[in-house]
Amino acid sequence: MFRVFIVDDEPFIIEGLYDIIDWAEAGLEIVGHASNGQKALDALKETSVDILLTDISMPVMNGLTLIREARTVHPGLLFIVLSGFDDFSYLKEGMMLGIENYLLKPINIKELKATLNNAVEKLNTFKETRLVQAYSKQVLKDNTLHRWLTHQIAPLEFYERAELLGINLDRAYMVASVLRTESDASETFESISTRVESCDWLTSFFDLDGDIVLLAAMDDADLGRQELTQLLRQLQDGMPDRPLRITIGSVEHLPEQAGQSYAAAKKAQEYFWIYPELQLIDDHDLAVREGNPKANFSLIDWPAYAKLIVAKDGANLCQLIQSDLKRIQSLPGITPQDFQDIAFEMVIHFKMELKAIRHSEEPEVYNQAFHQIRNAVTLEDLEKAILDIAETTVGLLISDVRSPIVQQVLKYIQQSYAEELSLKMLGALYNIHPVYLGQLFHKEINESFTEYINRYRIEKAKELLKTTNAKVLVIAKDVGYWEVGYFYKQFKKYVGISPTDYRGLL
Repeated sequence: MFRVFIVDDEPFIIEGLYDIIDWAEAGLEIVGHASNGQKALDALKETSVDILLTDISMPVMNGLTLIREARTVHPGLLFIVLSGFDDFSYLKEGMMLGIENYLLKPINIKELKATLNNAVEKLNTFKETRLVQAYSKQVLKDNTLHRWLTHQIAPLEFYERAELLGINLDRAYMVASVLRTESDASETFESISTRVESCDWLTSFFDLDGDIVLLAAMDDADLGRQELTQLLRQLQDGMPDRPLRITIGSVEHLPEQAGQSYAAAKKAQEYFWIYPELQLIDDHDLAVREGNPKANFSLIDWPAYAKLIVAKDGANLCQLIQSDLKRIQSLPGITPQDFQDIAFEMVIHFKMELKAIRHSEEPEVYNQAFHQIRNAVTLEDLEKAILDIAETTVGLLISDVRSPIVQQVLKYIQQSYAEELSLKMLGALYNIHPVYLGQLFHKEINESFTEYINRYRIEKAKELLKTTNAKVLVIAKDVGYWEVGYFYKQFKKYVGISPTDYRGLL
């Protein structure tokens, strides 16, 4: 509901206004009243108000002066004047001050209701506009920062956008922290952003995985990291109903190495599988680090592992694991703890590689692998755990191989997405019942045929909006939508904003 404040030096007028309007039905509530402009102004400094109903002629401070002063307190406040003076000079000054209406006493209830309804409609429009503007700016901010931290945007373009978006990174160092929650991430993000709004050295955004990211810019690396850690623990303690798992990345020089801090913070999130009792993990404190000569993961040629995983070559992958573990075991000074640390690191890499390929996770599978390593008694136990999870990872990728008919349908969609497509037409083309085809498609793709088609077409539309100057109507037809209204509806469903607004962000 929107909030109303009434100002009049005649008590019976105020009492009458309380009674003659069904304020709740109009979407309004009266939050206070005053007998003159000065009392009203004092109250407005302490009260959130959307609409002010005021008389003109009052002692101490008249209505027109109140309107001028109140606008400095609440810039978005709407004003309705109720006056017993049918004086054009008052009306003219009121119109210059931007009032909604000038109503003469005795009040015409029908006209007052209509004025209030118009005010509510205007406030709703303002609210929607502010929300869209804020959302659009956040989308652009999220996209810009993610591209910068993943080296997908040129420095000049980034700093131009950063200045436009009010992103302040004009310091010597940066530390990224990642905050992950199982509750409503949007509400949590809003709460955190509000709490850190006054910290000009912090920048918050959502990354593509739905994680909340805080970027801390600082001139003193040690002191800045301490302040960040303290603030993050305060955020954690202040949200007991929304548990946060927080990781802190490495301290890196701005601007060249900022992405390394973000990557370290993201990777550190995987260590909660190893240390589930923790709520905050600092990359600096992890057992397995680049600077640890014993447990240094550079002992492993991970690109060779990744290549075998992508190729689904389980046999050679297991052979490489056994060879590497044997070599590492023979190194001087390697302890069982070092060996366990490397095992943990290998499982984390398997998990991250699978996620990168499938864009989905199998948390229980990898949780079991961490459990096996944690409880391993011998080096043979550790080796078996690593070999098991390697085979499982490859097995999950092999199981993703789709049936020939679904592969043909996907290929047809890629080639003919702009044409009219239906299960009935494709069923006839490939000699399969459309109902069965729909069930098979949903089982293997994990979404319905219609959802997949719409999502695919919208992605193509986004590409065209980015790379061409074609009109939205033309782009809609180019991707298979002959009804532009339906195209707008689907685009907003999958992207969150209209095609026009999306192009405006680019």
